[in-house]
Amino acid sequence: MQRRAEPAAALLVACALRIERAALRSGGERGAPDGYAVLRTGMGPRAADLAVARALAGPGGDRTAVLATGFCAGLVPGMNPGDLIVAEETRDPRGTVTCDGTALLAEALARAVPGATVHLGALTGSDHVVRGQERAQLRATGAIAVDMESAATLWTATRGARGARGALDRRGPVAAVRVIVDAPEHELVRIGTVRGGISAFRVLRAVLPAFFDWHRSSLLPRR
Repeated sequence: MQRRAEPAAALLVACALRIERAALRSGGERGAPDGYAVLRTGMGPRAADLAVARALAGPGGDRTAVLATGFCAGLVPGMNPGDLIVAEETRDPRGTVTCDGTALLAEALARAVPGATVHLGALTGSDHVVRGQERAQLRATGAIAVDMESAATLWTATRGARGARGALDRRGPVAAVRVIVDAPEHELVRIGTVRGGISAFRVLRAVLPAFFDWHRSSLLPRR
């Protein structure tokens, strides 16, 4: 008896804010894989934990590719609103999650958003908005950007929600891509915030083709 082929893994793109979800949806879904969905988790690591755990609880959740996205704060001087962050790893107090296919994802983003600057490095998590001296402290740890949900999203996708016993038996790849809206020389409290926000929104609405390319590449046999 011939075994039935397993269905293609779904792609779950997780963001926190209504405006982030609006940007992603306005970019269209041409080329989206079967089972693609945008999940609005709500703001903060706890909300991300709960929303992602629920989303992966159903059949096929162990094979779902999870990509955290949205806006973030850059930590490195010289970064600008609209720059892209591709996480090589995400960090929070629980530990570190290594991301999959980061080089391919960065290349796909360069094609999807011509002219945008793409930074690769560590993306750290926080439970609050980071300002001033705290930026320098986080940068000293080796992180290049910070947000409140990516680390929690990928931790939950790979190891389970807070309080869960044991690790999940997951085979799905994970990644995080963020668009800088706030940087050392472009803090949100300064004049120019609106312009920076518009730049970040335009970039975020253009990234989905790169996410779909990353998902397709993640289904290829690994050598």
